[in-house]
Amino acid sequence: MQLKLTYSEVENMISQKAGKELPMCFGGTHTIRINYKVPLMGSVGLDITVEGVRGSDVILSFGGGAGIEYMLRAAITQAKKQNPQADTMVELMDGNKLLLRLGQNPNLSPMFENITVQDIHFDEQSILIDFIPKEYHK
Repeated sequence: MQLKLTYSEVENMISQKAGKELPMCFGGTHTIRINYKVPLMGSVGLDITVEGVRGSDVILSFGGGAGIEYMLRAAITQAKKQNPQADTMVELMDGNKLLLRLGQNPNLSPMFENITVQDIHFDEQSILIDFIPKEYHK
């Protein structure tokens, strides 16, 4: 089975929840490009690549040039200050990699009790999540 979210749907959700504009575009089968306007710096591009999915954990790598790792570390630190649960959900690893423990999110954990995510990938307009309902595993 597959869940399909268009970039504009995700951009609108982020805008409504966080008040941030984050334009997204296709960067490759497993890569998405995000642009963010930074005061005094202009627009900064970030490429996020899905390196793998293990259960409810997603491993991402990121790139985009000088300063990206610093800004990402600062953003993660700020998120952890605002939400103590983020400390168990997000881990910045060596080599510009990020581990997201989506199953640790109380809003998402019930979903992972019922599905197994196989892959997260992208096309020209959408984010695609391939999954299998757990009832099919029996």
